[in-house]
Amino acid sequence: MTALSWRGRDVLRPTPDDADGPLQTACFPLVPYANRIDGGRFVFEGREVRLTPTPGFEPHALHGDGWRRPWRLEARDDRLAILVLEHDRGDWLWRWSARQEVGLDEAGLTISLSVTNMDDAPMPAGLGLHPCFVRPEDGRLMLEAEAVWRVDERLIPMALGSPDTVFDWTDGPRIEDAPFVDNAYAGWNGIARIADEARMVTLEASANVGWAHVYAPRGAGFVCVEPVTHRPDALNARTGEASGLIVLQPGETAAMSLMITAA
Repeated sequence: MTALSWRGRDVLRPTPDDADGPLQTACFPLVPYANRIDGGRFVFEGREVRLTPTPGFEPHALHGDGWRRPWRLEARDDRLAILVLEHDRGDWLWRWSARQEVGLDEAGLTISLSVTNMDDAPMPAGLGLHPCFVRPEDGRLMLEAEAVWRVDERLIPMALGSPDTVFDWTDGPRIEDAPFVDNAYAGWNGIARIADEARMVTLEASANVGWAHVYAPRGAGFVCVEPVTHRPDALNARTGEASGLIVLQPGETAAMSLMITAA
């Protein structure tokens, strides 16, 4: 997605004319997993998987393949665009397909994202969306969560802590007052708001989205609030952890959605 505005004012960070990759866009899909996989390696049901590191994020693999692949436009009209992507086996050992439905009407923007296991074996999976919101002057972010994943120097989750061990957004602090944040907030209630004196932008995710990954670089003109179905590096989570990782049986589909409104 390249832009989203409301009443002549940007809601999502507009994509520059000279953009050379999806990291500079307003929003992109995360499929078949979200965020980092440590070293691009994991073991699933006894099979070792080694993924090609994502350029610029070595040695990790980041955000799956959907954000760096061209999607096919299946249908569109004035209010809805449907895009599809089919992915064959590669270093990711399973075949899968994905679908995005992007709708815009008087209520706001809605994005639905799904992934289907097209393989003959169970496939680990996760979903997310990566909207980058314009950071208004003196803008505040309100986001309620039970905990946050603290990370090491490689930005890999190490331990859960209370939100204030990184930065607590519960009471809507100024974004400018936050330190550098690139962390996943767990036990999220699915709603986030970015507000200034002129307006409030609200993001609301579907009920199966329990994590919000906040990327708030210091001094930047944007803040990313990413609804995701699992925590970073969920494929290397300890046995028994409720990491959010989905296991899709052959032919099975998982889906999520978000809605962005302004008032």
